[in-house]
Amino acid sequence: MTFLPLYIDPGTGSMLFSVVLGAAATLFFLAKAAFLKLQVLFSGRKALEAQKLDRKKYVIYGEGKQYWNCFKPVVEEFEKRGIDIDYLTSAKDDPVFENKYNCVHAEYIGEGNAAFARLNMLKADVVLMTTPALDVYQMKRSKNVKHYAHIRHGTGDATMYRMFGLDYFDSVLLTGDYQKEDIRTLEKMRGIKEKELVTVGCTYLDVLYERMQQIPAEENHNFTVLLSPSWGPSAILSKYGEKLIDPLLATGWHIIIRPHPQSKKSESEMLERLQDKYKDAKNLEWNFDRDNIYALKRADIMISDFSSVIYDYTFMCDKPVMYVNADLDLRIYDAGCLTEKRLWQFTTLEKIGIELKEEQFSNIKEIIQNASDSKELASARAKAKAEAWTHIGEAGKLVVDFMIQKQKELTTEAN
Repeated sequence: MTFLPLYIDPGTGSMLFSVVLGAAATLFFLAKAAFLKLQVLFSGRKALEAQKLDRKKYVIYGEGKQYWNCFKPVVEEFEKRGIDIDYLTSAKDDPVFENKYNCVHAEYIGEGNAAFARLNMLKADVVLMTTPALDVYQMKRSKNVKHYAHIRHGTGDATMYRMFGLDYFDSVLLTGDYQKEDIRTLEKMRGIKEKELVTVGCTYLDVLYERMQQIPAEENHNFTVLLSPSWGPSAILSKYGEKLIDPLLATGWHIIIRPHPQSKKSESEMLERLQDKYKDAKNLEWNFDRDNIYALKRADIMISDFSSVIYDYTFMCDKPVMYVNADLDLRIYDAGCLTEKRLWQFTTLEKIGIELKEEQFSNIKEIIQNASDSKELASARAKAKAEAWTHIGEAGKLVVDFMIQKQKELTTEAN
């Protein structure tokens, strides 16, 4: 008898692994729950006290080290107040481990399914995370977590997550009040429970702006153009590539290209090809720094597409931006369901930015020279900043205030 080798494609294999791991996690949880019930039956009060000690009041989950700036003001506010908080991270080299905190208890919990299995069995009162899609994919709500809060890590529209990104959180902490309306519209459309929507400001911009002020001015500064795209087939780097880079280099100005972090994972072949092609260009610099503030500080003008980095740049540097319109397919995003209105970040971009069209690439030096700043653009930038980046410098404090108040409410309800 001949046995044929069994082939399972990577997608199916990943799904089966998730199912097996999920089943194993469920069995473990049920077994642990049964064991705890037996403990209570035979040990009474001591077992109950042990269970209470196992529960955490406050937990932060950091999906990667790139989100540290979102959590840093929150973590340091807990430390300042002398209140314990658990910081679970999927990054072995998370910056949290570089600090000697007394009240912040950091732990690496693995990546992917390993992290989800741990989070799915978490016991906590309030859990804060930037990761979307709770209860949509592998990351399920733990039966022993009372409240899940999502904190926004961008000043753009809150509906620019993949479908159902925020639907199953108990609260969303926003950077500006304007983000509330679209969330409420989606809740009504989908018939889901209303979340608490609290405007706290933008933690990561607070961190970056403070650090940016400490960067010394560049000596012998040459006029610098920063090309800072999003990623994917609609983004300017993958869509135009050499068509835009060649005329930029021909200006003789210093050109910084800062690809989106996801490009290194999803578009590595395209990046490697472009880096190899322009390896001898003396006025071209590729920037892959973890933080974007050094590139932003040096740039005299930014060229981008639909990336929210446009708002980081205009809000912190107050300099003009140019954008190339992209045919972004919104159907995979929550925003795709909002057909009655255009997104804030798109209508605002038209007011604060200068559109750059493909037919203008060949004459880009003259276009940029004539795209001088104006009172109208400066005024539009100030208005957008006031709408999207509220409570400047106070976000960490307001997030902690919310978490503490929420924990007290939950405790009162339980009693």
